[in-house]
Amino acid sequence: MQHLIRTSDFSKEEILDIFADAREFLKSKPNEILKGKIIVTLFFENSTRTRSSFEIAAKRLGAEVVSLDVGTSSASKGETIYDTVANINAMNPDAIVVRHSECGLPESLKGFVECPIINAGDGRHSHPTQALLDLFTIYEHYNGETEGKKIAIVGDVRNSRVAGSNRRLLPRFGIEVNLVAPDCFKYESDDFKQYNNIREIIDELDIIMSLRSQLERHNLTYFESLNEYAKDYCITNELVGDRDIILLHPGPVNRNIDISDEMLKDPRTKVLTQVTNGVAIRAAVLKKLILK
Repeated sequence: MQHLIRTSDFSKEEILDIFADAREFLKSKPNEILKGKIIVTLFFENSTRTRSSFEIAAKRLGAEVVSLDVGTSSASKGETIYDTVANINAMNPDAIVVRHSECGLPESLKGFVECPIINAGDGRHSHPTQALLDLFTIYEHYNGETEGKKIAIVGDVRNSRVAGSNRRLLPRFGIEVNLVAPDCFKYESDDFKQYNNIREIIDELDIIMSLRSQLERHNLTYFESLNEYAKDYCITNELVGDRDIILLHPGPVNRNIDISDEMLKDPRTKVLTQVTNGVAIRAAVLKKLILK
């Protein structure tokens, strides 16, 4: 039985197969290949985009979705998450989608289930379906010619699980990853080129990935305000100019902090394309893991 905890759980060939399915799902009407299957979504962190994307993907394939309200579940009565998942497993679902603030939690659940676990984000560790949809968006834009492309991931690259998953996935497809962050948010590794300001590298880039500023998650005050942060890290039309660059963001976007209003309207910004692709990629992942 196969799970999706991190992007390395899929080979490059498997990822390309998922892309092929996602491509078909984007073109075709809803079908019933997962009719009679039951998918449980178990989100211990708030999520609109990822949760709804999984649920829409499942329903478009004919599956039934059971979304558990963690706030009123047995967990609030003292039951461990492991017992909760073991009880869900005893009801014979076909897949369980989990998001949790604790790094490694989805991995630790594998021994309690007899169905695929899909990691919808765990702490600062991993967000594999987000990285897959990001790569798919890049892959489709460049017609599969990703070798040698350069991306800058901008923002809190140290704590972002999206940055973490993309750091690991994109180089497998020949994409050079560069990290742009203030010193307080730098990734502690020599594996990637790192910059304090995107202007240092922008002329070399094909892709920019802006991350959501999450200053509220930090105990220390690194910036006086989000506006202070935005002075150096907001992606604007003035910054991008007429360069042939595409702009990604995992969402939700803090307008005029992560990306300016004007740049969000620019056709080079692929944020809504990512959302559309996210449903197709998650449908392809569900198909692969459930029907395997």
